[in-house]
Amino acid sequence: MAANDPAPGPEELQDLLLKSPGFTEFLLSLSTISASLFSTDGSVHCAITVERNGGPTTVASSSTTAQRLDEQQYAFDDGPCLTALRGQHTVLIPDLGGDQRWRRYAQAVTGEGIGAVLAVPIPTDSTAKAALNCYAPDTTVFTVNMVASIEKHAVSLSRILRLALRVHPADHYPDDLRAVMKSRAVVDAAIALVMVQNRLSREAAMTLLQVASRHHDTKIQDIADELLRKSTAATVVSRTAEDG
Repeated sequence: MAANDPAPGPEELQDLLLKSPGFTEFLLSLSTISASLFSTDGSVHCAITVERNGGPTTVASSSTTAQRLDEQQYAFDDGPCLTALRGQHTVLIPDLGGDQRWRRYAQAVTGEGIGAVLAVPIPTDSTAKAALNCYAPDTTVFTVNMVASIEKHAVSLSRILRLALRVHPADHYPDDLRAVMKSRAVVDAAIALVMVQNRLSREAAMTLLQVASRHHDTKIQDIADELLRKSTAATVVSRTAEDG
């Protein structure tokens, strides 16, 4: 933990809840506090995700980077943080670049400068599930001691989060916002794929997609969808051949 940022006590957390105008604002404060606790230079980004009754998600992030990293997972409806939340167990990816389980997600966030991901559940009640999501640029950040500290911190947030769930009604992401997030995630994943396959910059990869879109008179999202489908199919064929 950062030496100059002691963890807030129960009374401080209760005051924070009372002063927060809404549930999202309260989560924003908790995610910012969490980031300050585990980063001395702002390099660790944190977000808190809450799902109520299996319904719409509420999320608050300590930075725009954490927000983008989380939104990619919501768009795919899969990822390390959603797995930790729904399965209620810690998920650690010490090297995101070498991870195979969430390969599409790793491709989609290429360029964000993130090397490792840690997601830890926050105990709540039967009506909701929550998780603290942590992102770091260095693959050596999430040591055994650091993971234990973050897990302990997540448990310490349990009581105040359960109280917040009773005080504040659920926030909802509109369907059109979910559609925008999904579209952006697909395009970002395709851009990352083109970057890797052709060793291009992000700007050059985006230009290539735009040219293809104009040439085929097709939306960029449709071009991106097709690229990802072909990439996934090629990967399946390759692995099947290897297994054989």
